[in-house]
Amino acid sequence: MSFAVYIVTNFRNGTLYTGHTDDLVRRIWEHREGYYKGFTSKHGCRRLVWYEWHDTRECAFVRERRIKDWKRDWKLQLIEAVNPDWEDMFPGLATPEFEGPLSHWTVRAPPM
Repeated sequence: MSFAVYIVTNFRNGTLYTGHTDDLVRRIWEHREGYYKGFTSKHGCRRLVWYEWHDTRECAFVRERRIKDWKRDWKLQLIEAVNPDWEDMFPGLATPEFEGPLSHWTVRAPPM
């Protein structure tokens, strides 16, 4: 099982939210749908602009906390190093096997 650390935003250089999860597709879908009322739904953070994979939940949690402590400029540099146009990365991440419940979506394997 892999774990992801991710950043979502509302628009380029907008509000940033950093999180971690064991199911990136499901979690980003929840952000996009405003599934939980909280920070991301209040600020409209629905665009996945950065993510990375980790082997353990602990590693992902530590990385998330470190990024949350960073200066904003460092987070912007992190995003722009892999996604200079701030494109929504969710469509390339999720591929429906068939029309149905979200549990039938798959995540493309991280590059080795």
